[in-house]
Amino acid sequence: MTYKGGFTKIQAILGTILVWLPILMPVLFSISRLIQTGHFNFDFLMPAEMFVFVLAGAGLLLWAAIRAQAWLKLIGWCAGLAVVFLVSSIGLAMITGLASGETEAAGWRFVLVVACMAGYIVMLVGLGVGGVLLTLNLLRPAA
Repeated sequence: MTYKGGFTKIQAILGTILVWLPILMPVLFSISRLIQTGHFNFDFLMPAEMFVFVLAGAGLLLWAAIRAQAWLKLIGWCAGLAVVFLVSSIGLAMITGLASGETEAAGWRFVLVVACMAGYIVMLVGLGVGGVLLTLNLLRPAA
């Protein structure tokens, strides 16, 4: 049985906002900094620092997708892989000594950690797109 009532719609909308927030905030802060100082600074680690928002948003999206029985695979896979990539990035940074500063931020170790972080960000975008698709599905009038 699918539930497409108001509660499910609110879950999907709020979850989508919470997932997109860590993606959009670094961009907005970078543009603001560029306008203020003329220097472009982009913090690519901010989505990882705002993981609490991602976790809450992913939980709401998963719950809404289960209730609506729509876009569950996309949202589930992206949420799961986002966690795997983030944990891998943090774990590899700690193992290789990049997190402590013991190892210089260069070479294959750095590339591997940044690649995992990029995978995390790509999965966040996928999760955000899944949230938008789910929200549009829920807000579409019944045929």
